[in-house]
Parts: sequence; structure tokens; C-alpha cells
Amino acid sequence: MRYRILGPLSVMDGDLPVTISAGRDRVVLAMLLIRPGQIVPLSRIVEAVWDTTPPATARGQVHTCVSRLRRVVAADAILSDPAGYGIRVGPDDLDALVFARLVDEARAAGDPGKARTAYRKALDLWRGEAFAEIDAPAVRLAAAALDEQHTLAAEDWAALELAAGRARELLADLVPLVERFPLRERLRGHLMLAYQQTGRQADALTEYRRAYDRLRDELGIEPGPELQALHREILSGTPSGAIRCLPRTVRDFTGRAALTDRLLERVDTGEPAIVVDGMAGSGKTTLALHLAARVGDRFPDAHLFIDLHGHSEQDPVEPQAALLMLLRQLGLSADAIPGDLAGRVALWRNEVSRRRVLVVLDNAATSEQVADLLPSSPDSIALVTSRRRLAGLDDVRPESLPLLAPAEATTLLRRIAGDRVRAEPEAAAEVVRRCDGLPLAVRLAGARLAQRPRWRVTDLVRRLTDAALPELAVENRTVISAFALSYSHLDEPARRFFRLLGVYPGALVDAPAAAALTDLPLTRAGDLLDELVDVHLIEEPAPGVYRLHDLLREYAAALVTEEERAPALLGVLNLETHALLATVTGVQRPLVARDLGTVPAPRADLLTAITDPEARLERQRAALGAFMDAADTAGEPRYTWWIPRAAWYLLFYRGYNEDVARLSGHALAVAREKGDDDGVAAMAKSVASYHYRTGAYELARHHLGIAMEIWERRGEPTALAAGLSNLAAIQNAMNRYPEAAASALRSLHLAARARGSYQMPVALFQLSTAYQRLGRYEEALRIDRLRLLAIDRGEGHERAGCLLQIQRSKLRLGLATPEAAQRYVELALGIVVRRGLPTMEMEACAELGNVLTEQGRYAEALVQHQRAVELAERVGEIRTRADILHDRARTLLRSGDIAAARDGFELSLATARRWDQPYAIARAAAGLAACLEPADPERARRLRSESRALFDQVGAGAT
Repeated sequence: MRYRILGPLSVMDGDLPVTISAGRDRVVLAMLLIRPGQIVPLSRIVEAVWDTTPPATARGQVHTCVSRLRRVVAADAILSDPAGYGIRVGPDDLDALVFARLVDEARAAGDPGKARTAYRKALDLWRGEAFAEIDAPAVRLAAAALDEQHTLAAEDWAALELAAGRARELLADLVPLVERFPLRERLRGHLMLAYQQTGRQADALTEYRRAYDRLRDELGIEPGPELQALHREILSGTPSGAIRCLPRTVRDFTGRAALTDRLLERVDTGEPAIVVDGMAGSGKTTLALHLAARVGDRFPDAHLFIDLHGHSEQDPVEPQAALLMLLRQLGLSADAIPGDLAGRVALWRNEVSRRRVLVVLDNAATSEQVADLLPSSPDSIALVTSRRRLAGLDDVRPESLPLLAPAEATTLLRRIAGDRVRAEPEAAAEVVRRCDGLPLAVRLAGARLAQRPRWRVTDLVRRLTDAALPELAVENRTVISAFALSYSHLDEPARRFFRLLGVYPGALVDAPAAAALTDLPLTRAGDLLDELVDVHLIEEPAPGVYRLHDLLREYAAALVTEEERAPALLGVLNLETHALLATVTGVQRPLVARDLGTVPAPRADLLTAITDPEARLERQRAALGAFMDAADTAGEPRYTWWIPRAAWYLLFYRGYNEDVARLSGHALAVAREKGDDDGVAAMAKSVASYHYRTGAYELARHHLGIAMEIWERRGEPTALAAGLSNLAAIQNAMNRYPEAAASALRSLHLAARARGSYQMPVALFQLSTAYQRLGRYEEALRIDRLRLLAIDRGEGHERAGCLLQIQRSKLRLGLATPEAAQRYVELALGIVVRRGLPTMEMEACAELGNVLTEQGRYAEALVQHQRAVELAERVGEIRTRADILHDRARTLLRSGDIAAARDGFELSLATARRWDQPYAIARAAAGLAACLEPADPERARRLRSESRALFDQVGAGAT
């Protein structure tokens, strides 16, 4: 059985074709043939067949496809594994394997004749574009790589044929190849040489004109320097007068205004060289040529250009050879140029000293390569570009080229693709986002639209959604090939490190995460991160924090093998969980640690290296969902709920309510699907905390009940004690103070029996709150004294201590000792502001406002009340919003501003009614009645009556 993928997918049994007509069967077979002999994960196959919207029966349908394939291919060809499927093929059974072997033979052959023969056999295997009829993005990505190998082999073969004097025979093959790849300049150059060598000079010049027009019309650029040099050679001479060897800059140069101005200022100051570095496709050459065009009139004698091939398919140009090219561009004959490096350097400096020269040294590899090429004359300048930071040049300040801002990238897209971009701004913004500001990607995306006038921008967005790289290609110009050149110049350890960065779920990575991902020592991971920064394969937006460009991430991820992927993900998920756990302090720490008791121990050195876990969580917050998805994909569903459980503490107390809801809700669904009671209980409790914060108390009680039922059924008194203290908090918020007191007392009883003393402060706080609302201040104060003894005085329990101080302030205020109340609340406020806990800052500000009001300091009190209102809005606080609005209105009333107080009580009353909070309704109604007494006594009477009834209902006195 033989398989052919270098063209339309086909299967041959001897000389007879095997029919595989079902489209899904063909996609499945293609995915197996892309990696022969390896197991392809079932998830990858499902994604290839259905993109991001597989049906619920997707896995079963794939099994059916495989069953059908087994009936038409060799019986033992398809391999089964719990993770997926593979296909076994012999070395001569798959045309792609035969092609790769023949190309390797050609490149290793010392005899040009043997190399030509091997190349010819390899090229004869091709029947068109690889997988020509299959549109699945995963298959197209592999096909793009195969097509690139085909074109490179064709170019190498054509060069050998020309060197052998076979130009006439070559024309029959070159003409259709150039028609197929009209933007491939090396192929076009081979065709021009073939025409020249067969005496058809006019045809050679016509080919150059075709290349010029095609590149200008489709990409807005001109042919490269090699093709231009060949054109001049065919014309048999160079223009007289001033020497002009620069390619023309693109007509649609976009953005970079501030950077351009800054570099022009540096030219004005007489700097001998401007060095610009940046990632592949960032527009370094375009910027250099744009600068050259802006300052060219200052250097009238010569404009020179050389591609140093620092990152290309060819070896870097040696300084000696580069000097030969530059001196020839200046018009010197070959016999006038010395053969040794020192002689050429001396001649170059002498020639430049007599001229005002601008030289563009493009695509430099190292500082050493360009050091001898820089003009020494103050009247000349070099513009140098490189993918590597050239830090070794004396008196030169390298400038790293940033990516395009979204507005700049959109403008570039519109200049290339036309009015369709303006007509679909949202789709255009998504194209720009997928290109992530990379100019080459934006330019190629625009070229795709320009080539297809019937496409809408949304059609391109649809193609870019899952795999952008295969779509960002126009003939031989591809983002993949640009990235591949940078990747190929790394050594193998750096390549592995780069590949694994593509697995990392987050957008920002630090050295500990990179070390966990790659299982490398921390210092080695840091060194490799720095190395990749130097060659612009990653960027460092903040010290010690690294980011992989979105398209580079896609490229890196495509290079990773399954054997590399699984342990890498497991290592980084484990570190992330423990790093999140390090943010948990106070009485919550033992609770969370108990829930995460089965998480494998982390590498101690990596956890120690994370010196500020709270800042790290803030940085990683947006990526937590990606970590959870990665855990699910990797077959590690426990991390799907371990991660939000470890993150909950800081997310909740910093007011990230939507994060809590989104992450916990997703994790709860996964835990239910897996039948994981631990995960269901932990995540149901987290979902309950979200509903509690946003005032949906019945939903909070419902989800907490799910968790408590599990703990009660499994006989877990410590967890049940924690759940009862949470239930008391919900009941307090619902103004059910006797019930809250009963739940808190039961929690204390269970905690004491289970020796879970760390839970007692929470239960004592809720019991004190219930007693305070019931007007039992002396009892509440005694409870707080017990709570003070129950709180560990270590630094990790600051939050619990702050809550205690706020509560004691309330009690002291209730006992008419405002000075003592002020000391307590100001102590708490200082701590929570320093720790960045907005929900507790809100409570402290509200209480301080009440204390200042009792002291008659109304203006100061209103400042604190307003701050509390703003914080409540920011964190989405529903539970106490009506109370905070009431307290502000009460201060306004005490200050004599009755109109403002009336409006404030109206707002507090409306808020309390909206969230059905009887105690808050009673307080607001009483306050509003006091404001309305003279103007509307009837409504004031009704409000006072409602207030008394509600205070009686909840068993509390008016405060």
C-alpha cells in the first residue's frame, strides 16, 4: 500500500487506486500521514475535522472514520492508542518520506551530477500542491511546510542545472515553476539567467519587468538587491554619475513616526551608524530604506546596499566578501581590490573618506560581521539591520524595532487591501489582532485580500481564527519561512526551549515558569530566555517578564512533539498552582491547603524564586482560564479546579467578582463531568461566594448547600464547620440574624470537636455581626475578645485582624466611645490600603465615615463615605451598598443638608428594595421619613411604620 500526499491525497494498492471518498475520512487519513509512525492525539484529529465547534459525538465519529479506513488500507497499518491513532508506513510507502530522503542525498552529494539526479527524482514525485483538495487548517499548515520544501529543492536543482550549462533544457521546467510562484525572486533570477545563457536577453529583461510589476502591485515593494544586480548585469553596465544601489522603499510605509523622528535626530547629530534590530518580519529593512530615502540627499556620492544573509538560507557573508561587493558597487574593478581582509578594509576606508556615502548593511548576523564595514568618515553613515541585538559595536546605540500599534497596522492593511477594510472595521481589527502588529503578517494578510476581490474581510478572519500561519502566505513570502530562518540559527537546546514556550498557556512567562516548563535549572532557563530576547524570538516587556508573539507562539507550538508537550504542561501547571497557593494568607490558608492536599510537591527552588506571588497573580490573572483549559486538554482535570481554588482568595478580596464566577463556574462543570466530589464541593463554595458578593443570596445558599451536602455525607466536620460559618455570613446578609447566630454557634461547636481552630475566627466574626445587628453590643464585644485570642498574630493573618479592628470599631461606636472606635478603624484602614484589598478598604472607609460623623466632623466623614461608595461600585459590591449609601445620607442629614440627605436616602431605599434587604430597607425608610416630616408627613408616617415592622421582622433595633 502506497500513500501520496505531494499533490491530492491518494492511496494505491499496487497499480490500483483505492477510493476514499468521504471528506472526513480523508482529513483523518491526512492527519495520520502528516506524522507517520507517531500517535496523533484524538483531540487534534477532532479539531482538524470540525475546527472549534465539534459535535458531542465527534469522538465517536472519528472512531467510525478510522474503522472505515481500516477496511480499505492494510489491515495492520493504523495504530491504536488510548491517546489517539497513528499509521505505520514503510520508508518507500509515503512519497513525502521518499522526497525528503532524495533531497538529503542531493544536498550531501559531493558530485554535482549525482545531486542533480537526486533532485530530479525528488521533484518528479510532486503532482501539485500538497494535500491540494483538503482545507482543514491543521492539514494546510503541514502542506505549507511541504510546499516550501518543494520550492527550495527546485531552486537548488535549477542552480545546479545552470552551472552545468543546461539552460536550454531547464527552460521547460522553470517557466511553469515561475508561473506557479511568481513572487519567488530566486526562481525568477534562475529563469532570467537561463534566458541570458540561451541568447534571449530581451526575454530575460521582460522577466525582470514582470517581477517588478508583480511585486509592486501585490506587495508594494521592489525586487531585492540580488535580482536588481542581475538585472544590471544583463543590461551590461551601471548608470554613470552618482552611485545608486539601494532598492526603492515601499510606497505604503506606515506608522513609526516617533521612531523615525528619533532616528533622524540621531543622523543629524552625526552618529556613524544607526543599528535597528527586531524580530523576523518586523519591517527592519523597510524602515532602513525609508530612513535612507529621507536622508539620502545628505550623502550624494553613493548609496550602497548589501544583504549580509545573517538569517537566510545562505551562509552569512564574510566581511572580506562583503567588502569586495561594496567596493565593486563603488565602481572599482576586481583587479584593483586586494585579496586579503586587511587590504580591503584599508581600501574601503580610503574610498569612503573621499565621499559622502550612505550604506545599508541589511540582515547582519553579528557585531563582528559588520565592524569593518562601518564608514570611519564623519561625512558618511551606515544603516544596519539585524534580528540579533548587536551590542558589541563601539559607539553605537542599537534601537529595537517595536511592532505596529493597532491603528498603524489597520492603516497598513487598508492601504494594501482597499476600502473593504474601512467598510468592516470590527473584522479588520480582528485581522490586525491575529497578526499581533507584525508588519509582514499584516502585509501578507492585505495581499491575500487584494488577490481575492470577492472576499470580505470577515472571510479572511474566518480563515485566521484557528491557524493563522498557513493563511499568511503569498507564494514564496510567508511568515513561517521568516520564523523558520530565525529558528534554524539556534542550537538544539535553544530550539527545544523555544518549542516548549509554545506550549505555555499564559501570555507572560517568567524564569521559574520557563524552568518548570522545560525541566531545566533556573539559571539555565534564565540564560536561554535572554538568548531568545537577543535574537528577538521573545520580548521582555518588563524586567524578568517575557512574552512570545502570538504568531511565534503558534509556530513554536506546531513544532512540539506530543512526547514533549505532556510533561511540560504538567510541570508548569504544578508550579502555577503552588504559586497561587502562596497568595493565600490568614485563616483561609489551612482551608485552601486542605482542599489542595493531593497536589504534587513543586520544585522548591522555583517556588522560592517567586518573591512576590500577589504581583504575579495580578500579572497572570487574565491567563488563568487558559491554564485551566490546558489542564483539561492535557488530561489533568484536577488542575482545572485546583487553579481557581488557589487563586480564589486574592481574586475575591480584591473584588475580581467576574473572574471568580467565570473560573469557578467552568471548573464546577468539569468537576461534575468527572465525578470529582472534592472539586464539586470546592467550586460550588466558590460560586456561592460570587453570588454572596453580588447579592444573589438564594443562589449563594443553594451552591453552598451543594458543598455542605458532600461534606456531611463524607463526614468532614472541619469542612462542614467552614461551610456553616459561610452560611452564617449569607444569613447575616439576608438580615436573618437569629439564624446566623445559630449557624455560627454550630460552626464553633463542630470546629472545636474537630480541633479545627483556624476556622473559629470566621465563625466568631459572623456571631459578633449577628449580635451587633440584634443590638446585643456587650455580648458582641465579648465575642470579639474571644476572636482576638483565636487569631494567629502572624503576618499572614493581617486580613482577619483588620476585620476584627473594623468590627471592634462598630461595637465601640455602638457603645458611644467614638475615639476608641476611630483608633481601631484607622489601624485597619492603613493595613488594607497597603495590601491592596479594595473590599475591606470599602468597609473601613464606611466605618471611619460613621465614626467621624459621631464626632461632628461631617466634611471629613463625607470624604470617607464617598470613597466607600466608589469602591463599592468598582468591586461590584451588592451586599453592603445600600448600607453605605444610607450612612452617607445620614451624615448629610446630621450636617443640615436635608435636600441632599433626602436624595441619598431615596437611593439607599431603592437599592435595598432592589436586592430585597429588609434591614437596609428599614434603616433607609427611617432616615427618609426624618427628611420628609415637614414636607410630606403622610409618606413619612408610612415609611416609619414600614421601618418599625421590618426591624421587628429581623429582630433588630434601629441604628
